[in-house]
Order: sequence, then structure tokens, then C-alpha cells
Amino acid sequence: MATRIDEMTTRPLQRTPANANLAGASAPRLTGLVSDEPPVAATRIIEPMPRHASGLVLQRCMDLTLAILCLLVLWPVMLAAAILVLLSGPGPIFYSQRRFGRNGEIFRCFKFRTMQADADRRLRELLESSPAISAIWKRDRKLRDDPRITYFGHFLRRYSIDELPQLFNVVRGEMSIVGPRPLATDEAHFYADAFSTYCSLRPGITGPWQVSGRNQISFEGRAQLDCEYARTKSVGQDFRIILRTIPVVLHGTGY
Repeated sequence: MATRIDEMTTRPLQRTPANANLAGASAPRLTGLVSDEPPVAATRIIEPMPRHASGLVLQRCMDLTLAILCLLVLWPVMLAAAILVLLSGPGPIFYSQRRFGRNGEIFRCFKFRTMQADADRRLRELLESSPAISAIWKRDRKLRDDPRITYFGHFLRRYSIDELPQLFNVVRGEMSIVGPRPLATDEAHFYADAFSTYCSLRPGITGPWQVSGRNQISFEGRAQLDCEYARTKSVGQDFRIILRTIPVVLHGTGY
């Protein structure tokens, strides 16, 4: 019987040097786009954990069906979000960032832009001016009172509306509805020896991290949840996560 996410117990990950699974050079700057973190793309392809072909086909059919249904139902919300982004200041409606997908492949993860056009510069200056904030950023890759976020961006993040464009990533076959949180290309060291486990699945729009504490969980705790999910994955578990995601989103705990 598959383990429920709310019954999971996390186990310490075996740490390896930060560059153990990485090799290569920095990625080109994302021209005209805004990113949450400085975009870096350097890795080698990771051999995935074996999966039954029938399970992969079922997963893909479920993902496509749910993504298309969501796009048909939520397009007014996405249109309203796009208008809010335009009203929030200069810059594109969407931004994309390089993330690890299944088998360690790099893909562009889409979101509505929630940050100011010069977000990278602001983050750099903020981290240089405050060691305490820099320590929080290195640990969580998030800031609760992030000065880069626009006025309407706070609302879009609070209710996870900024992540709706990832439905297009699902249609393209780069993501699933449920899976590990998409991992930025400079974050692989947080997963240590479990990075190959992360790469055995497509990352998801929702997943164990989102329904088990979200921003209150450390990055290492998130890695443990994702890896436990990968080891116990089932269709029933995915549907339970989807159902639990709805009240979590409506509660507005994102930032």
C-alpha cells in the first residue's frame, strides 16, 4: 500500500559536495525576462529510476486530460492575471526559468511575472547588504517580504495564480500535474545523493511540498518529501494530493 504524504517520515539525506552532480558553465542571461534566482544551467543527464511503461502512459493521459480541462475552465482567471501583470509595471507578462525535468533534462518553466523588471539587480544588492537575509535565501531560496515582488504580484503568489502557465508545460510534456517541485539548475546540491531520484519523475505543478507545509518547510525537508513521494508514487496518492491542494491554495499561504 502506498504511503500517504501526510503519514511520511523524513529521513536525513546523505550530503555530497555541491558540485558533485554538476559540471559546465553558466547559462546565458534571460533577456527581457525576470527570474526568481540567477539563472544557471549546468548538469549532466542522470539515469532515471526504472518505471513501467504502462504507468508512464497512464500518467501522461491523466496529465493531458487534467491540464486541458484546467485551461478550458481557468482561462478567464489567466486573462485577468495577465491584465494585473500589465498594470503592475513595465516588463513581460510571463517569465521563464531553467529547471530540471525528468532524466535531468533542462526545460523552461513558465509563470506569470510577479517581480519588478530589475529583480536580479535588487536581489544581488539585498543579499550583499544583509548577511541575515543572505542566509535565509541560501537556506530556503525564498524571502517572506521580498522587495522585488510587485503590488499585484503578492496577490498572484498568495493564491498560486502565478503558476497557472505551467499548465502549458504539462501539455508540452515537460511537467506533470503532481510531482516534485521544479528544481532550479543551481539547486541540485540540496538533493545530494537523492538527485537521481528527483530526476526519475517529471516535476509537478503541485506535490507533497505544497500540501505538507509549503513555505514553512526547509529546502532539505522539501527534498526529503519529494524523494519519499517518488518512492511511493501511485495514482491514488496523486489524486489525494490534488484534492488537498485546493484548500491549501484557497487558504492563500503562498508568498
